Amino acid sequence: MPVPEPERVAPTAVIRQTAKPIRLGSLLLPSRFLLAPLAGYTNLAFRLAVREIGGLGLATTDLVNARALLQMSRRTRELIRTCPVDRPLAVQIYGSEPAEMRAAAQWLEEYGVSAVDINMGCPVHKVTRGGGGSAMMCDARKTIELVRTVVEAVRLPVTVKMRLGWDDTSLSAPLFAKEFEQVGVAGVTIHGRTRAQGFGGRVNLEGIRAVAEAVERIPIIGNGDVRSIADAAQMLTATGCSAIAIGRGALLNPWLFSQLQSLEETGVPGPAASYEQRVNFMERHLLLLVEDRGERFGCLNFRKVANWYCRVLRPGRAIQQRLIRLESVREFQEVLDQLREPQMKRSWEERADTQPSIPVPKGPIEHW
Repeated sequence: MPVPEPERVAPTAVIRQTAKPIRLGSLLLPSRFLLAPLAGYTNLAFRLAVREIGGLGLATTDLVNARALLQMSRRTRELIRTCPVDRPLAVQIYGSEPAEMRAAAQWLEEYGVSAVDINMGCPVHKVTRGGGGSAMMCDARKTIELVRTVVEAVRLPVTVKMRLGWDDTSLSAPLFAKEFEQVGVAGVTIHGRTRAQGFGGRVNLEGIRAVAEAVERIPIIGNGDVRSIADAAQMLTATGCSAIAIGRGALLNPWLFSQLQSLEETGVPGPAASYEQRVNFMERHLLLLVEDRGERFGCLNFRKVANWYCRVLRPGRAIQQRLIRLESVREFQEVLDQLREPQMKRSWEERADTQPSIPVPKGPIEHW
């Protein structure tokens, strides 16, 4: 089926006409706009900051190694850290051993998360070399049995996130989605690229549609290159998916969830985030990191996202260098004072329509 051209999509009509409640098993989501996992970024502080804006249906943690979870490594404890208001929450696990994946899911059920997500999409070599991530798409029989084992081990919803296939010669996602539905998976997220593509090229919307058409009941969640309301409308109309998972687009615009939800409910997305709102969100994010991790580690963690904020705020090299080397809350407050000067706001407003670029991994995927 031909994919509609973006200019032919009426975002308001599409988003309102396709609206319907989304369930993952017994879990009713408050919206169908979800925060996709991004390694190193979608930690507790960022999730809480986005939830405070509103419109978020479900957040998923960074991917967690099932074996490391059972061993309770320090890094794993950081990745799954949560709190009562951080709901609904899915923890994404990866691995290739059924016993470890089953035990990890059972541990998470006792921990109190809302859902368990199985990663079948990560293309990074350190994940795929052990048979996890997108490598699971290379052995259908083994993978389907592993997923069945996890589903039968817990009462909470189990979902799967995968790519279209390993490469263009093996677009196996429709087959997997159909089989997963039969073994009781509550929903499937599809990133519209193959493992061989990495993050290059355009998302294959027709490929996502093929997955949506392969299942009878469970929701298919579209993922990839959704950075705006128009992108979301295009994903919905071209693929027939039930919901959307937003990753890098959320880093550039954390208001996208609330804008989409408002558009769905009222027909009006509301105004784009102002310069002041963006600066305030950055401040809130840093303070939540410090509250969660302490000043030293909070500032160190913020350095990872500083460039994302600078892509949007465009404060100049001097401020960017201070943020990527941030040492203390006091220094951060000094930067905020600079950012809140009237000339900084005027400069930003003059270029507010400029679309910032989104960095993705480069080079051979095998080296990631």
